[in-house]
Amino acid sequence: MYLDVKINEDAMSRPTDLMLAACAPAIWGSTYIVTTQMLPAGYPFTDAVLRALPAGLVLMAVCRRVPPRAWLWRLAVLGALNFAVFWAALFIAAYRLPGGVAATLGAVQPLVVLGLARLTLGTPLSARGVGAAVVGVAGVALLVLGPRGALDPVGVTAALVGAVSMAAGVVLTRKWQPDVPALVFTSWQLTAGGLLLVPCAVLLEPALPAPSMANIAGFLWLGVAGAGVSYFFWFRAIARLGPQAVTGLGFLSPLSAVLLGWVVLGQTLTDVQLVGAVIVLGCVWLGARAPKTRIARV
Repeated sequence: MYLDVKINEDAMSRPTDLMLAACAPAIWGSTYIVTTQMLPAGYPFTDAVLRALPAGLVLMAVCRRVPPRAWLWRLAVLGALNFAVFWAALFIAAYRLPGGVAATLGAVQPLVVLGLARLTLGTPLSARGVGAAVVGVAGVALLVLGPRGALDPVGVTAALVGAVSMAAGVVLTRKWQPDVPALVFTSWQLTAGGLLLVPCAVLLEPALPAPSMANIAGFLWLGVAGAGVSYFFWFRAIARLGPQAVTGLGFLSPLSAVLLGWVVLGQTLTDVQLVGAVIVLGCVWLGARAPKTRIARV
């Protein structure tokens, strides 16, 4: 066991790391509109495979680094938590719950991260961090939760499983840091997650029809920006700043989705949603101020 001592890094790099990390959930907020407007309907697992696997393989080819055999089991766990289980649960929740309910339940992820980081990494809990996470959930609820939010038990369970899966992936991505660049680690995780999703796509869905130009553009956006670029920024920030400083940025995903719906689809924004947006931004700012901590790794 040894200590990771990145806390002496140049403090001037922290705002840049946070801004790049914030790009990830902002990009992920486009997933709903791209999927519904540009991809063929009814292929969630195929979409997930085409989002993760090509990006991972291309990055591995560019980096020219394959994971050592001793790391394969850890990459299988990380690929499952960050991609296979998380995306499967996300799609189930999306099909069985109104989008606002699913987003609000998923917003508990920062609270789960704080708890898991305390248990797994030994990082202290702060009143500011916990408060920002709790109030952030309320802000997301105001932003996206409609008056007719149905609570399907399977959908609720799936949304909570997805939040816990992603939270565990965030914490273990910090704990299991190989001595390789962040881009290499990203390529390994994307490839592992994509491979784990292949059986679901093959067994549960029909063959994908010949794609249109809109389909190809949508797949390229989700693969290049929504997977390769965004997860590189995300995993890089987890390694540099720790999970507590990064996880609250996830509140930007529903905010991005709402803003894109307003700009692209002409959806209206109510006064309540504007209040929720202000609360979300405030909680993101508070959460991002979490201090770096000394992390024990095994």
